[in-house]
Amino acid sequence: MKKDKQKVIGEEVSDERLKDLLTLKSHDDVNNDYHILTKAYRALREDDFARFLQIFITAGHDINATSKEGETFLATISSHQQAEHYINTLKQAGAQ
Repeated sequence: MKKDKQKVIGEEVSDERLKDLLTLKSHDDVNNDYHILTKAYRALREDDFARFLQIFITAGHDINATSKEGETFLATISSHQQAEHYINTLKQAGAQ
């Protein structure tokens, strides 16, 4: 985390803030849906990420979008030690 950023713990994230994540744009030819999932995963707590996924899917975004290497977001985080809840949430939402 950058020194100039404060970590906010316990702040409630509104649906509007979650929807704002859908406006993010990728760079370097990264699939935009994959980019959005990555940013949401890095920024959101477990429960907020679960809420975000429903908004993401309802808005018509692809939960199985792939990286430049052809890997789904679920596959990317499957080796992360503290991602179990995120992985389960993705699977329940239909990620492969």
